[in-house]
Amino acid sequence: MIYLDNSATTQPYKEVLDAYRKAAENFFANPSSLHRKGGEAERLFRQARMSISDLLQVKMNEIIFTSGGTESNNLAIKGSALQYMNRGKHLVTTSIEHASVLESFRQLESLGFEVTYLPVNREGEISLDDLEEALTPETILVSIMHVNNEIGSIQPIKEAGKLIKQKSRAYFHIDNVQGIGKVPLNFNEVQADLVSYSAHKFHGLKGNGVLIKRDKLSLFPLLSGGGQESDIRSGTENGPGIVAMAKALRLYLGKADAQKEKLKTLQTLLLKELSGIEGVKLNSTRLGAPHIVNFSVPGIKPEVLIHTLEEKEIYVSTRSACSSKTAAASHVLTSVGLSDQEAKSAIRISLSFDTTIEEVEFFLEELQKVIPKLKHVMR
Repeated sequence: MIYLDNSATTQPYKEVLDAYRKAAENFFANPSSLHRKGGEAERLFRQARMSISDLLQVKMNEIIFTSGGTESNNLAIKGSALQYMNRGKHLVTTSIEHASVLESFRQLESLGFEVTYLPVNREGEISLDDLEEALTPETILVSIMHVNNEIGSIQPIKEAGKLIKQKSRAYFHIDNVQGIGKVPLNFNEVQADLVSYSAHKFHGLKGNGVLIKRDKLSLFPLLSGGGQESDIRSGTENGPGIVAMAKALRLYLGKADAQKEKLKTLQTLLLKELSGIEGVKLNSTRLGAPHIVNFSVPGIKPEVLIHTLEEKEIYVSTRSACSSKTAAASHVLTSVGLSDQEAKSAIRISLSFDTTIEEVEFFLEELQKVIPKLKHVMR
């Protein structure tokens, strides 16, 4: 199997599955229970929080455990908007955010908030001048993704954070679900107030995520109940999943420094070879994150190309997995200036640290074979 859909989800490490099984079998009690078994579960849970805080270089009380990137983004955006709406009701984001971000803002618009959607250039980057112009005394939150999940564009996060703090009182949220381990991001250097992560993007399990929140910042809870996670995210903690997430993060970040150059080499190979295949149009650039390459094959339906490659045990995708089953053109690709035909025929390749050059070369060989055949059939 050649799996090239790692931006949708990654394969859990074996050690992660083992850690989950051990925790689920031996530390199954509710960590809020007063008895000994509850105390054992709570201590293991605390160790996982300590491990994640060390790995992400944040304070333990700045970690909020969630069910994944979507919940982390919703909590960061809605929680801060509702908490600080007395200061103003203006919000800023970009036109190429993940659906969990865009839909959160649209919901807030229905509640009377005003949202500015920053445009992007052909490379998928915002203009800092546009950001500065968008900031007003009423702006209470700016949310910008670090790495785009479809084309891999990298936003000038550090410069944006500095500008936001100099020119406004707004809080700064970063969706770093796609960037972690692949593109460096220091929580303190970028002056972020909130940062979202998802375990299944770094070989953890689905259903677990983290929202990093500055301890000075308050959030309006979206889930009410027993007061877990400092009264911000109620609900019995998924202890085994969190233990597995801590294990995955340690293993994943342990590979990052040694493997990032390999990813760049593989990306360079993909960009070079794809640009030479007749009928292929590159949508990603060399300036983007090293693990994502996006291209279009106008005239061929992407689902047909995906299923044809699948017959060779090669797995790629069209766009964000959350939106892959809709027939509409990708909002990311139309925002960077692609036509509807180009945007609707896009394919995304997303690599992991475990992807090999042999796998990439085999994919390229098969792609070169199937494109002419499919174009002949679909005339």
